[in-house]
Amino acid sequence: MTPTTMTPASRHRLRNLAQSALLLAGMGLIVWLVVGWLAGPGWTLALVAATLAGLALAPSVPRRLLLSAYRARPLAAWEFPRGAALIEALAERARLPRPPELWYVPSRLPNAFAIGHSGDSVICISDGLLRLLGPRELAAVLAHEMAHIAHRDLWVMGLADGLTRLVSIASWAGMLLLIIYLPLVLAGAADFPWHVPLVLIFAPTLMALLQLALSRNREFDADLGAVTLTGDPAALASALSKLEARGGRMWEEILLPGRRIPEPSLLRTHPPSEERIARLRQLALPQAPHPLPGAPHTRLQMPTPPRPRFHRSGMWF
Repeated sequence: MTPTTMTPASRHRLRNLAQSALLLAGMGLIVWLVVGWLAGPGWTLALVAATLAGLALAPSVPRRLLLSAYRARPLAAWEFPRGAALIEALAERARLPRPPELWYVPSRLPNAFAIGHSGDSVICISDGLLRLLGPRELAAVLAHEMAHIAHRDLWVMGLADGLTRLVSIASWAGMLLLIIYLPLVLAGAADFPWHVPLVLIFAPTLMALLQLALSRNREFDADLGAVTLTGDPAALASALSKLEARGGRMWEEILLPGRRIPEPSLLRTHPPSEERIARLRQLALPQAPHPLPGAPHTRLQMPTPPRPRFHRSGMWF
Protein backbone atom coordinates (compact mmCIF):
# COMPACT_ATOMS: atom_id res chain seq x y z
CA MET A 1 0.00 0.00 0.00
CA THR A 2 1.53 3.30 -1.11
CA PRO A 3 1.25 6.46 1.01
CA THR A 4 -1.22 7.95 -1.48
CA THR A 5 -3.60 5.00 -1.05
CA MET A 6 -3.29 4.63 2.71
CA THR A 7 -6.59 4.81 4.57
CA PRO A 8 -7.07 7.30 7.42
CA ALA A 9 -6.89 4.40 9.88
CA SER A 10 -3.55 3.25 8.43
CA ARG A 11 -2.12 6.76 8.62
CA HIS A 12 -3.26 7.10 12.23
CA ARG A 13 -1.69 3.76 13.15
CA LEU A 14 1.62 4.52 11.42
CA ARG A 15 1.84 7.96 13.03
CA ASN A 16 1.02 6.59 16.49
CA LEU A 17 3.63 3.82 16.23
CA ALA A 18 6.32 6.24 15.06
CA GLN A 19 5.56 8.70 17.84
CA SER A 20 5.59 5.98 20.50
CA ALA A 21 8.95 4.68 19.24
CA LEU A 22 10.47 8.16 19.31
CA LEU A 23 9.15 8.89 22.81
CA LEU A 24 10.51 5.61 24.19
CA ALA A 25 13.84 6.27 22.48
CA GLY A 26 13.98 9.71 24.09
CA MET A 27 13.27 8.23 27.52
CA GLY A 28 15.96 5.61 26.96
CA LEU A 29 18.49 8.31 26.06
CA ILE A 30 17.76 10.24 29.27
CA VAL A 31 18.12 7.04 31.30
CA TRP A 32 21.49 6.36 29.68
CA LEU A 33 22.74 9.90 30.36
CA VAL A 34 21.60 10.18 33.98
CA VAL A 35 22.04 6.64 35.28
CA GLY A 36 25.13 6.10 33.14
CA TRP A 37 26.84 9.17 34.62
CA LEU A 38 26.05 7.99 38.13
CA ALA A 39 26.56 4.22 37.89
CA GLY A 40 28.41 3.63 34.63
CA PRO A 41 27.30 1.76 31.47
CA GLY A 42 27.45 -1.69 33.02
CA TRP A 43 25.19 -0.87 35.95
CA THR A 44 22.86 1.08 33.69
CA LEU A 45 22.29 -1.96 31.48
CA ALA A 46 21.78 -4.11 34.57
CA LEU A 47 19.21 -1.71 36.05
CA VAL A 48 17.27 -1.44 32.80
CA ALA A 49 17.31 -5.23 32.45
CA ALA A 50 16.06 -5.56 36.01
CA THR A 51 13.21 -3.15 35.23
CA LEU A 52 12.21 -5.19 32.19
CA ALA A 53 12.42 -8.44 34.14
CA GLY A 54 10.34 -7.00 36.94
CA LEU A 55 7.61 -6.02 34.49
CA ALA A 56 7.67 -9.44 32.86
CA LEU A 57 7.63 -11.39 36.13
CA ALA A 58 5.65 -9.01 38.32
CA PRO A 59 3.21 -10.84 40.60
CA SER A 60 -0.50 -10.06 40.69
CA VAL A 61 -0.31 -8.42 44.13
CA PRO A 62 -0.34 -4.82 42.77
CA ARG A 63 -3.44 -5.64 40.73
CA ARG A 64 -5.27 -7.04 43.76
CA LEU A 65 -4.28 -3.99 45.79
CA LEU A 66 -5.58 -1.63 43.12
CA LEU A 67 -8.89 -3.45 42.79
CA SER A 68 -9.25 -3.50 46.55
CA ALA A 69 -8.53 0.23 46.76
CA TYR A 70 -11.40 0.88 44.35
CA ARG A 71 -13.64 -1.60 46.23
CA ALA A 72 -14.16 -3.35 42.90
CA ARG A 73 -15.80 -6.74 42.57
CA PRO A 74 -16.35 -9.17 39.66
CA LEU A 75 -19.56 -8.92 37.65
CA ALA A 76 -21.26 -12.24 36.97
CA ALA A 77 -22.77 -12.84 33.53
CA TRP A 78 -26.27 -13.14 34.99
CA GLU A 79 -25.94 -9.73 36.63
CA PHE A 80 -25.02 -7.88 33.45
CA PRO A 81 -25.64 -10.09 30.38
CA ARG A 82 -25.07 -7.23 27.94
CA GLY A 83 -21.62 -6.53 29.38
CA ALA A 84 -20.65 -10.20 29.41
CA ALA A 85 -21.72 -10.62 25.77
CA LEU A 86 -19.78 -7.53 24.70
CA ILE A 87 -16.63 -8.67 26.48
CA GLU A 88 -16.79 -12.09 24.79
CA ALA A 89 -17.38 -10.62 21.32
CA LEU A 90 -14.73 -7.89 21.61
CA ALA A 91 -12.11 -10.30 22.99
CA GLU A 92 -12.70 -12.64 20.07
CA ARG A 93 -12.32 -9.79 17.58
CA ALA A 94 -9.16 -8.58 19.33
CA ARG A 95 -7.81 -12.17 19.23
CA LEU A 96 -7.02 -12.22 22.92
CA PRO A 97 -6.16 -15.66 24.34
CA ARG A 98 -8.91 -15.23 26.94
CA PRO A 99 -11.57 -12.59 27.57
CA PRO A 100 -10.85 -10.06 30.31
CA GLU A 101 -12.84 -10.26 33.52
CA LEU A 102 -15.45 -7.53 33.94
CA TRP A 103 -15.42 -5.81 37.35
CA TYR A 104 -17.77 -3.26 38.89
CA VAL A 105 -16.56 -0.17 40.77
CA PRO A 106 -19.15 1.37 43.14
CA SER A 107 -18.40 4.99 42.30
CA ARG A 108 -20.45 7.84 40.87
CA LEU A 109 -17.44 9.04 38.88
CA PRO A 110 -17.75 7.76 35.29
CA ASN A 111 -14.60 5.77 34.73
CA ALA A 112 -13.22 2.68 33.01
CA PHE A 113 -9.73 1.20 33.09
CA ALA A 114 -7.90 -2.03 32.30
CA ILE A 115 -5.15 -3.82 34.19
CA GLY A 116 -3.19 -7.01 33.60
CA HIS A 117 -1.94 -8.52 30.34
CA SER A 118 -3.52 -10.19 27.33
CA GLY A 119 -3.66 -13.59 29.00
CA ASP A 120 -4.96 -12.39 32.37
CA SER A 121 -6.66 -9.00 32.38
CA VAL A 122 -9.48 -7.10 34.06
CA ILE A 123 -11.65 -4.28 32.75
CA CYS A 124 -13.27 -2.16 35.46
CA ILE A 125 -16.36 -0.04 34.85
CA SER A 126 -17.85 2.30 37.40
CA ASP A 127 -21.47 2.73 38.41
CA GLY A 128 -21.36 6.29 37.09
CA LEU A 129 -20.22 5.09 33.66
CA LEU A 130 -23.03 2.54 33.41
CA ARG A 131 -25.63 5.17 34.32
CA LEU A 132 -24.21 7.71 31.87
CA LEU A 133 -23.65 5.77 28.64
CA GLY A 134 -26.01 4.11 26.23
CA PRO A 135 -25.50 0.62 24.71
CA ARG A 136 -23.40 1.72 21.71
CA GLU A 137 -21.32 4.11 23.81
CA LEU A 138 -20.63 1.43 26.42
CA ALA A 139 -19.52 -0.98 23.69
CA ALA A 140 -17.14 1.67 22.35
CA VAL A 141 -15.60 2.33 25.77
CA LEU A 142 -15.15 -1.40 26.44
CA ALA A 143 -13.53 -1.73 23.00
CA HIS A 144 -11.16 1.14 23.87
CA GLU A 145 -10.00 -0.71 27.01
CA MET A 146 -9.80 -3.97 25.07
CA ALA A 147 -7.52 -2.24 22.56
CA HIS A 148 -5.21 -1.16 25.39
CA ILE A 149 -4.89 -4.82 26.40
CA ALA A 150 -4.41 -6.10 22.85
CA HIS A 151 -1.77 -3.46 22.08
CA ARG A 152 0.17 -4.27 25.28
CA ASP A 153 -0.18 -0.63 26.31
CA LEU A 154 -0.28 -1.63 29.98
CA TRP A 155 3.20 -3.14 29.65
CA VAL A 156 4.51 -0.20 27.61
CA MET A 157 3.25 2.34 30.14
CA GLY A 158 4.62 0.19 32.96
CA LEU A 159 8.02 0.30 31.25
CA ALA A 160 7.79 4.08 30.88
CA ASP A 161 6.83 4.44 34.53
CA GLY A 162 9.70 2.20 35.63
CA LEU A 163 12.23 4.20 33.60
CA THR A 164 10.85 7.46 34.98
CA ARG A 165 11.21 6.22 38.55
CA LEU A 166 14.73 4.98 37.79
CA VAL A 167 15.77 8.42 36.53
CA SER A 168 14.14 10.13 39.50
CA ILE A 169 16.04 7.95 42.00
CA ALA A 170 19.30 8.41 40.10
CA SER A 171 18.80 12.20 39.99
CA TRP A 172 18.23 12.41 43.73
CA ALA A 173 21.29 10.25 44.38
CA GLY A 174 23.38 12.34 41.99
CA MET A 175 22.32 15.61 43.62
CA LEU A 176 23.19 14.17 47.03
CA LEU A 177 26.67 13.24 45.79
CA LEU A 178 27.15 16.72 44.36
CA ILE A 179 26.20 18.28 47.69
CA ILE A 180 28.66 15.99 49.49
CA TYR A 181 31.47 16.89 47.06
CA LEU A 182 30.61 20.59 46.92
CA PRO A 183 33.27 21.60 49.51
CA LEU A 184 35.94 19.79 47.46
CA VAL A 185 34.74 21.54 44.30
CA LEU A 186 34.86 24.95 45.99
CA ALA A 187 38.35 24.19 47.28
CA GLY A 188 39.49 23.20 43.79
CA ALA A 189 40.24 19.61 44.83
CA ALA A 190 37.56 18.12 42.61
CA ASP A 191 35.87 19.01 39.34
CA PHE A 192 32.87 17.93 37.34
CA PRO A 193 31.21 19.16 34.12
CA TRP A 194 28.99 22.20 34.63
CA HIS A 195 26.09 20.62 32.75
CA VAL A 196 25.74 17.69 35.17
CA PRO A 197 23.66 19.58 37.80
CA LEU A 198 21.35 20.86 35.07
CA VAL A 199 20.81 17.34 33.73
CA LEU A 200 20.12 15.99 37.22
CA ILE A 201 17.66 18.78 37.99
CA PHE A 202 15.64 18.69 34.78
CA ALA A 203 15.86 15.00 33.81
CA PRO A 204 12.95 13.83 36.05
CA THR A 205 10.71 16.57 34.66
CA LEU A 206 11.62 15.70 31.08
CA MET A 207 10.96 12.02 31.75
CA ALA A 208 7.57 12.81 33.26
CA LEU A 209 6.61 14.95 30.25
CA LEU A 210 7.71 12.22 27.83
CA GLN A 211 5.70 9.70 29.82
CA LEU A 212 2.62 11.93 29.61
CA ALA A 213 3.13 12.34 25.87
CA LEU A 214 3.45 8.57 25.46
CA SER A 215 0.24 8.07 27.45
CA ARG A 216 -1.60 10.50 25.20
CA ASN A 217 -0.23 8.75 22.12
CA ARG A 218 -1.37 5.33 23.34
CA GLU A 219 -4.84 6.78 23.95
CA PHE A 220 -5.05 7.81 20.30
CA ASP A 221 -4.01 4.31 19.26
CA ALA A 222 -6.58 2.74 21.60
CA ASP A 223 -9.26 4.96 20.05
CA LEU A 224 -8.28 3.65 16.63
CA GLY A 225 -8.32 0.09 17.97
CA ALA A 226 -11.79 0.60 19.42
CA VAL A 227 -13.09 1.80 16.05
CA THR A 228 -11.52 -1.22 14.36
CA LEU A 229 -13.29 -3.53 16.82
CA THR A 230 -16.71 -1.87 16.70
CA GLY A 231 -16.82 -0.07 13.36
CA ASP A 232 -18.60 2.73 15.20
CA PRO A 233 -16.42 5.86 15.64
CA ALA A 234 -19.52 7.98 16.30
CA ALA A 235 -20.33 5.96 19.43
CA LEU A 236 -16.88 6.51 20.93
CA ALA A 237 -17.01 10.21 20.05
CA SER A 238 -20.39 10.48 21.78
CA ALA A 239 -19.08 8.67 24.87
CA LEU A 240 -16.08 11.01 25.04
CA SER A 241 -18.37 14.04 24.80
CA LYS A 242 -20.49 12.78 27.69
CA LEU A 243 -17.46 11.92 29.81
CA GLU A 244 -15.89 15.32 29.15
CA ALA A 245 -19.08 17.14 30.15
CA ARG A 246 -19.65 15.04 33.26
CA GLY A 247 -16.00 15.14 34.26
CA GLY A 248 -15.85 18.91 33.94
CA ARG A 249 -18.87 19.40 36.20
CA MET A 250 -17.53 16.96 38.76
CA TRP A 251 -14.13 18.64 39.04
CA GLU A 252 -15.73 22.08 39.22
CA GLU A 253 -17.79 20.93 42.20
CA ILE A 254 -14.78 19.35 43.90
CA LEU A 255 -12.15 22.05 43.35
CA LEU A 256 -13.91 25.36 42.80
CA PRO A 257 -17.73 25.35 42.78
CA GLY A 258 -19.37 27.54 40.17
CA ARG A 259 -16.28 28.13 38.05
CA ARG A 260 -14.59 26.40 35.16
CA ILE A 261 -11.10 25.12 36.00
CA PRO A 262 -8.69 25.37 33.04
CA GLU A 263 -6.50 22.30 32.75
CA PRO A 264 -3.00 22.88 31.32
CA SER A 265 -2.75 20.78 28.17
CA LEU A 266 0.89 20.02 28.97
CA LEU A 267 -0.14 18.10 32.10
CA ARG A 268 -2.97 16.04 30.63
CA THR A 269 -2.47 12.29 30.92
CA HIS A 270 -5.10 11.90 28.17
CA PRO A 271 -5.34 13.95 24.98
CA PRO A 272 -7.97 16.71 24.89
CA SER A 273 -11.36 15.16 24.17
CA GLU A 274 -11.93 17.65 21.36
CA GLU A 275 -8.84 16.40 19.54
CA ARG A 276 -9.78 12.75 20.06
CA ILE A 277 -13.30 13.40 18.76
CA ALA A 278 -11.93 15.26 15.73
CA ARG A 279 -9.65 12.31 14.90
CA LEU A 280 -12.51 9.85 15.31
CA ARG A 281 -14.60 11.80 12.82
CA GLN A 282 -11.78 11.49 10.26
CA LEU A 283 -11.73 7.69 10.45
CA ALA A 284 -13.49 5.76 7.73
CA LEU A 285 -13.18 1.98 7.80
CA PRO A 286 -13.58 0.22 4.46
CA GLN A 287 -16.01 -2.28 5.97
CA ALA A 288 -17.65 -2.30 9.39
CA PRO A 289 -17.40 -5.50 11.46
CA HIS A 290 -20.47 -7.60 12.12
CA PRO A 291 -22.87 -6.08 14.65
CA LEU A 292 -22.04 -6.63 18.29
CA PRO A 293 -24.33 -8.75 20.47
CA GLY A 294 -27.70 -7.08 20.86
CA ALA A 295 -28.61 -8.24 24.35
CA PRO A 296 -30.85 -5.78 26.22
CA HIS A 297 -28.97 -2.98 27.97
CA THR A 298 -30.16 -3.88 31.44
CA ARG A 299 -29.24 -1.70 34.36
CA LEU A 300 -27.44 -3.19 37.31
CA GLN A 301 -29.66 -3.43 40.35
CA MET A 302 -27.21 -1.64 42.62
CA PRO A 303 -27.77 1.05 45.23
CA THR A 304 -26.57 4.49 44.21
CA PRO A 305 -22.98 4.93 45.50
CA PRO A 306 -22.25 7.81 47.89
CA ARG A 307 -20.88 11.10 46.59
CA PRO A 308 -17.23 10.92 45.53
CA ARG A 309 -14.70 11.83 48.19
CA PHE A 310 -10.92 11.91 48.40
CA HIS A 311 -9.25 8.88 49.98
CA ARG A 312 -5.85 8.53 51.54
CA SER A 313 -4.91 6.33 48.58
CA GLY A 314 -4.87 9.54 46.48
CA MET A 315 -7.94 8.58 44.45
CA TRP A 316 -11.43 10.03 44.11
CA PHE A 317 -14.29 7.49 44.15
